[in-house]
Amino acid sequence: MSGRRHSKLERLIEEAVVDAYGPAEQATGFYTVIEENVEFPIAARAVGEDVEVRGIDLDKDGEDLVAICRRKGRTYKFLLTELKFPKPFPGRDWIAAYFQFTGRKL
Repeated sequence: MSGRRHSKLERLIEEAVVDAYGPAEQATGFYTVIEENVEFPIAARAVGEDVEVRGIDLDKDGEDLVAICRRKGRTYKFLLTELKFPKPFPGRDWIAAYFQFTGRKL
C-alpha cells in the first residue's frame, strides 16, 4: 500500500461500492448512500432548464442512477450525470462522488 492519502470523494466512492460486484451492485450502492445522505428536493438544471430533483431511482437496467425531476407540474427523468447543480446542498459530496465514479465532473 502506498502512502498516498485518498481524497474525500475517493473515500466516499469506496464506502458506496465496498462490497459491490459489477455495475448493477455499484449503482445500487450509490443509490443507497445518496438516498440516505441527500436531502431532496434540490435545485438543478437539465437540458438548460431549471428543475427540482425530487429523488433518484435506478434506470431500467439497474446500472445507472436516474434523477426524478419536476418542472411546471410535470415529472421528468434524466440520468443523474446529465444534470448541473448550480447551488450547494446537503449531501452534495455523495453526488460528486458518483459523478467522479462515472468519470464526469459535477
